[in-house]
Amino acid sequence: MRNTFIILVTIALVAAPRIALACPVCFGDANAPMTLAANRGIWFMLAVVAAMLTAFASFFIYLMRRARLAASSPDPAAAGSYARGREGTAQC
Repeated sequence: MRNTFIILVTIALVAAPRIALACPVCFGDANAPMTLAANRGIWFMLAVVAAMLTAFASFFIYLMRRARLAASSPDPAAAGSYARGREGTAQC
């Protein structure tokens, strides 16, 4: 029963080639307004993805630089005498 259904659907799809034709944007004139708009939309979406990936990468570069700066700076408690004896208190 199931194999018969699959065979009938396959025959129907092969017998109806109009379903497989491309849309007017892909199949039509390359200079049509619809084709130009679709191409611009594709480029815009690619630009948005590229901007998001660039922002994501630059954020991690920022975090790496900040971690490197924090690791290279001296201990603030040992740097000045004003902090001695005040461990655990807020410094403004």
